[in-house]
Amino acid sequence: MPAQQINITLGTAGHIDHGKTALVKLLTGCDTDTLKEEIERGMSIELGFAPCVIANLEVGIVDVPGHEHFIKTMVAGATGMDGVILVVAADDGIMPQTKEHLDILTLLGIQHGIVALTKIDRVPPERRAKVAEDIATLLGGTFLDGAPILPVSSITGEGLDGFMKGLQALVRSIKPKTAEGIFRLPVEKVFSVKGYGTVLTGIPVAGSAKLGDAVVLLPQGLTGRITGLQVYGRDAETAQAGQCAAVNIRHWDPKAIHRGNTLTAPGFFGPADWYVCQMRLLPSEKFFLKSAAEVKFHTGTSEVLGTVYLMQGDHARGGEECLIQLRLDTPVIAGPGDRFILRTASPPATVGGGIVVEATTRRLKRNQPEVLQDLAARTHAVRDAKAFVEYCLRTAESVAAGETDLALRSKTPLVRLREILKELTGAGRAGLLAPGFYIHAARAKEADARILGALRDFHQQSPESPGADLDGLLLAAHLPKDVLEGLLARLGSDGKIVERKGRFALAGHRETFVDKDRDAMERIEALFRKNPFGPPDSGEIAVGAKVSAAEAARLVRLLVEHQRLVQVTPDLLFHTEAVDRARDIVVAHIRKEGCLESVKMKYLLNTTRKFAIPLLDHLDRIGVTRAAGHTRYLRAQYKEG
Repeated sequence: MPAQQINITLGTAGHIDHGKTALVKLLTGCDTDTLKEEIERGMSIELGFAPCVIANLEVGIVDVPGHEHFIKTMVAGATGMDGVILVVAADDGIMPQTKEHLDILTLLGIQHGIVALTKIDRVPPERRAKVAEDIATLLGGTFLDGAPILPVSSITGEGLDGFMKGLQALVRSIKPKTAEGIFRLPVEKVFSVKGYGTVLTGIPVAGSAKLGDAVVLLPQGLTGRITGLQVYGRDAETAQAGQCAAVNIRHWDPKAIHRGNTLTAPGFFGPADWYVCQMRLLPSEKFFLKSAAEVKFHTGTSEVLGTVYLMQGDHARGGEECLIQLRLDTPVIAGPGDRFILRTASPPATVGGGIVVEATTRRLKRNQPEVLQDLAARTHAVRDAKAFVEYCLRTAESVAAGETDLALRSKTPLVRLREILKELTGAGRAGLLAPGFYIHAARAKEADARILGALRDFHQQSPESPGADLDGLLLAAHLPKDVLEGLLARLGSDGKIVERKGRFALAGHRETFVDKDRDAMERIEALFRKNPFGPPDSGEIAVGAKVSAAEAARLVRLLVEHQRLVQVTPDLLFHTEAVDRARDIVVAHIRKEGCLESVKMKYLLNTTRKFAIPLLDHLDRIGVTRAAGHTRYLRAQYKEG
């Protein structure tokens, strides 16, 4: 029965010449030192990958170089590890890169591991015991505190059985990565295979990819499709996060691709040179980080120079946690929650690391309390996919957000995003404004209060009006139109507002008129009814109603709001009854004759062209007729009697 592939990657770590590569060869049968220079010098320079079967489970092993000059390569390999085999030679004992590798692993958030005490065939038992004691002391208080220290010889095989049992326990303790998220593979190596084309290798940090998927290489922006996949060295249909993978993109030029590039799904990521991060400095008195210091930033498989800015204070000391903003000399690709390592530029030394919070477009103003509060909330949210989706919704620039915008910002596949939004909606933490369009409950509460407040103010100022129109509410509530319309529909469903005559009012609102207004409005209506197709102008209205021109304009506005008058042009109004009569006359004529020539309209209504043509145009706008040159025809809903 073949071994079951699981998406777990183990990795070696430790000082140069402590037997990491020899141990991997003992476990897997693979010699991961394949470069001519590696063979000649007897040391690892590049990362090595090998599949390893442990208790019928196949995992990946990445072998990292131990020389201090190749720390950036070690970090690139350690980024993809789920568990570590810390290798310490019994003859040398603890060495500088033993400590630095342990620091890097800690900062990268690795939580599982064992210790391989190698080269035991070279030392007496008492030396083994002394080195094991030193290792246990070094590991105290770290994620490897209490981890098994397993003696093993790659030459004689002594201790291999016990080591394998420890390795099996390690694999069982690790929860395989999920395949959630947007596929993203930081490139480790690139090469060309005759007959197949370009192959990129690495360990995906999120998501999954399958044969035929569209991908993009960043920052170059190269696009293509996956034509071949291997996982742990064998052909596969799918590659998932945490698996050692090789991806074949047939037509790309390998010379244009480098370690530090990122292979990902199109549309979700882009290179950025500003990042907000949460960082912890290593707990050492000698570490002292000043704001605006030059640093080396490692994330994924990339290493770039940059400048670090502390968001609070001007310096940080060893052991402290702080929010920082990084300005990178070269843009990189990183996502919320990615791990990073920070090293001094000169002399090079690891000083800290942490998680990427999010890319930004500019330097943030650290002296604004609301900025720091938002960053603290954002930092907390990126540790959990559901929490980060909720954060993105709560801080949506346009108050509410569509599924696509949320997926792009939170780096969440649409299928998973919809599941999260359904959970948030069910829990009352989000609301649906329209299909695929959501608002956070806290933002909805704030917006509802603004809308209801705007309506209260409107009713106080215009008690005689049936309500505010949409344009007025847009100005008063300061909300995007699609958000306002969705919230108005929700408030209507909740019985808090009503829509009457195309206007919005609080549910308990009733129009109130003073007697003089009511009398004047009746006189104005009488003027329009007297000559329905020859309505009065503004001057005639003021004289006929016995009010000032300004008062006449106010009363006419009220009659329009109450839909007793219809404004067909900015300067021309008709009584609603006249518009209805004109519609009936036109519909009857066209049903009888088949069409209506514009010139006949004035005869049908016994009026002049001045009034007839605007009325006919109005019937076009409200969907009764349609114009074809100077001829009118009925629209579909009026064709049948």
